Amino acid sequence: MGTWQRLFLFGGMSLRGSGCAPWWLRGIRALGFRRQLSGAESENLKQRRTQIMSRGLPKQKPIEGVKQVIVVASGKGGVGKSTTAVNLALALAANDSIGSLLDQKSKAIGLLDADVYGPSVPKMMNLKGNPELSQNNQMRPLLNYGIACMSMGFLVEETAPVVWRGLMVMSAIDKLLRQVDWGNLDYLVVDMPPGTGDVQLSVSQNIPISGAVIVSTPQDIALMDAYKGAEMFRKVHVPVLGLIQNMSVFQCPKCKHKTHIFGADGAKRLAQTLKLDVLGDIPLHLSIREASDSGQPVVFSQPESEEAKAYLRIAAEVVRRLPPPSE
Repeated sequence: MGTWQRLFLFGGMSLRGSGCAPWWLRGIRALGFRRQLSGAESENLKQRRTQIMSRGLPKQKPIEGVKQVIVVASGKGGVGKSTTAVNLALALAANDSIGSLLDQKSKAIGLLDADVYGPSVPKMMNLKGNPELSQNNQMRPLLNYGIACMSMGFLVEETAPVVWRGLMVMSAIDKLLRQVDWGNLDYLVVDMPPGTGDVQLSVSQNIPISGAVIVSTPQDIALMDAYKGAEMFRKVHVPVLGLIQNMSVFQCPKCKHKTHIFGADGAKRLAQTLKLDVLGDIPLHLSIREASDSGQPVVFSQPESEEAKAYLRIAAEVVRRLPPPSE
């Protein structure tokens, strides 16, 4: 062993000819003592940590008029989360197709775009303009395709960047949650920004969430972040309803050959690791992209297509896993 290796491992102390134990061995003994101590008082320590962590956290308060909140999230951007959120909201409202699964003939659906920096809902839902104010000085959502929508994109110029620090973003999220007159909704679908940061924590800690849906492509890089997203919701006690595998397969429109561009069954393997279910697969299809860009989502514009039916099946799976709404 060379001189630098001895210095790095043992701090220059000789293990032989010394009457006292080296520093690293004393550290191990001390660590063992701490472990014994924590084992004897583990329950008290856990309770103490919980009390400390809960200090200063806001108390969850339901959104007035909203029965259940479903958040659509992803660990990273570019996996089709907003497209999924928009089509999921429309699928939940498509009661003529899945009315028997929803147990009612009519459902009122809202869509909240919580992505302050990159709002996509206005374009995908073909909505423009500023929200009107109610008599209670609350913003009224804009309506299209039967869905009540609210987004930061309605409050700023379409091409203007939102250059805000964390506190301003938190204030904006609070206003989108508390100062919107949603009326009476059965489901509010929240399109979360990518990642596991301040917005996700703020939403999770401020309102009761019935369930979270994680969107990912089958690609390993996306699955790594999807895992973090699912674990984040578990840490804040939000039930994860399952995973949606987006862009699962591409089928050539001419020869009908199927290609797994981003890999095959990645979300299924992740779901097994997390002990969750895969709610459904969404193919990589040109019509989904074109419909979203034109402001006519595929569930609305092509309800009989296989792509739209995939979203309808996912909506049914989401409803099956939701807890009964609190009255």
